[in-house]
Amino acid sequence: MPRVKRGTKRRAKRKKLLRHAKGFFLTKSKLYRSAKEAVNRSLRYSFRDRRTKKRDFRTLWIQRIGAAARNNGISYSQLIHGLKVGGIDLDRKIMADMAVNDATGFAALIQTAKSHLKTAPAKA
Repeated sequence: MPRVKRGTKRRAKRKKLLRHAKGFFLTKSKLYRSAKEAVNRSLRYSFRDRRTKKRDFRTLWIQRIGAAARNNGISYSQLIHGLKVGGIDLDRKIMADMAVNDATGFAALIQTAKSHLKTAPAKA
């Protein structure tokens, strides 16, 4: 089997990894072994948190909708139920944006939900 000297390949691999570790603290941005561990950990965190971010934003939207709904005299669950009965399909991102930026439009949305709640049959 022929002898392999990895001069340029090894250097390129290490330089690429150290570029990923740029801005890390102390040896984590300078030494290869520490940088490799730090980069692997950061990639794991970024993968995990791309999924966590979706969850966090959904909870934020629900909190904003609930607060705006309570200001208009209805609970969050009643609002969602009234919209579902009325056949109004708005996702929570749009409704939260309406609650923050378009209070009159959101109030109209709540009035339609309340009117559909009155006509909906009560569950036993």
